[in-house]
Amino acid sequence: MKNLKKVFKDKKDVVAVDNLSFEINEGEVFGLLGPNGAGKTTTLSMLATLVKPTSGTAEINGFDILKQPHEVRKSIGIVFQNPSSDDLLTGYENLELHGLLYGVPKNIREKRIKNVLELVDMWGRKDDQVKKYSGGMRRRVELARGLLHDPKILFLDEPTLGLDPQTREHIWNYIEKLVKEKKVTIILTTHYMDEADRLCDRIAIIDFGKIVVLDTPEKLKRDLGGEIIRLKIKRPNLEEVKKLKYVEKISMLNGVVSLTVKDANKHLQEILKVIGKVESVESRSPTLNDVFLHYTGREFREEGAEGGFWERIADYRAKT
Repeated sequence: MKNLKKVFKDKKDVVAVDNLSFEINEGEVFGLLGPNGAGKTTTLSMLATLVKPTSGTAEINGFDILKQPHEVRKSIGIVFQNPSSDDLLTGYENLELHGLLYGVPKNIREKRIKNVLELVDMWGRKDDQVKKYSGGMRRRVELARGLLHDPKILFLDEPTLGLDPQTREHIWNYIEKLVKEKKVTIILTTHYMDEADRLCDRIAIIDFGKIVVLDTPEKLKRDLGGEIIRLKIKRPNLEEVKKLKYVEKISMLNGVVSLTVKDANKHLQEILKVIGKVESVESRSPTLNDVFLHYTGREFREEGAEGGFWERIADYRAKT
């Protein structure tokens, strides 16, 4: 990405993506984290040639998104945040239609459909209508569809959103399997920190269209330093806590005070003496959610101005 920028004129000149410049390595699982409206989906939309940038450009598999959009589209697969399969078609028919649209030759199309459906354990249900699938089965078929034309890069926009923990685990296994077996480069957006921690080689936290930090999950957690102490308390004496030299960071949200502390176990009793009467205490090592809070100062927003992938594309197409 080279100074990639998107301003939506119809939204009072909202800067959705603000001059992003960074590289993603071949064979890498790269995570884009951030609240709704931060610019993640708009970034994917531009990389997929579905929305034109206001300025800047990017190269996908060596092809420029502005000058060579057709070659870019042949190089990528997408699993959308919202379900996008045809409910009335079978799983097999959905993939066959996708193969026709992408020009997959007839002599290899059937073999590829079988291979990708077997990869996600859906070959045995290939002749069932998609409307009869569970949410997890539908996501698995959409993963298979995204891989059918043998893309070099796969965009996964919230691939496990709304799925139960067991199904999420299965989807993670399939993602790890396809990276290992097919050497696909993956760009992943997610709100699940455990998902990003497990799958991603590197992570970028994006907010208000800008990258605020970019590194490996382990490095991001390690750079916070110390342990996290979370105290549920109504009237904290934060002024006294700020005087403690071993307390490196203090934040408060919804009646919970979070402290980043060096040698937390050693200093916990002293902290409890000065902060006031607490209802509960939790001490642990930093997580990716703590990293997010550290760099953005808040939890993930439930809703934002950016909207869903399909809604943004529909709006763009209606105006162009």
